[in-house]
Amino acid sequence: MSGGERKLLGRWGEALAAEKLRELGYQVIAAGYHCRFGEIDLIAVNDKYICFIEVKLRKDASFAPGRAAVDRRKQEKLRTTAQWYLAEHPEQTRQPRFDVAELYAPQGMHTRAPEFYYWENAF
Repeated sequence: MSGGERKLLGRWGEALAAEKLRELGYQVIAAGYHCRFGEIDLIAVNDKYICFIEVKLRKDASFAPGRAAVDRRKQEKLRTTAQWYLAEHPEQTRQPRFDVAELYAPQGMHTRAPEFYYWENAF
């Protein structure tokens, strides 16, 4: 898979995760936020939290679940990037939370019903 195809597939997964989050009552306020410290796939809010969400798209979980790829180093990058976002948006006063959205799509973008799992307060 080329870099362009991988990026397209990743954006598809993020859009699908955003759709699922809206169904769960979240308001997605940013997608693909990036700064010099890193990128956050989705930022969403509900009544209580501002959620910084890492989306992991996999064909299956045979090797490891998608959330396992959010290691300590990735967590630190996400925390630093989230701090930057909050500094840029002082109007966001909700409690921050870090979540992981897992999508399993065996046929990639041709998967009819990808499996979706959402891990609140993942780290």
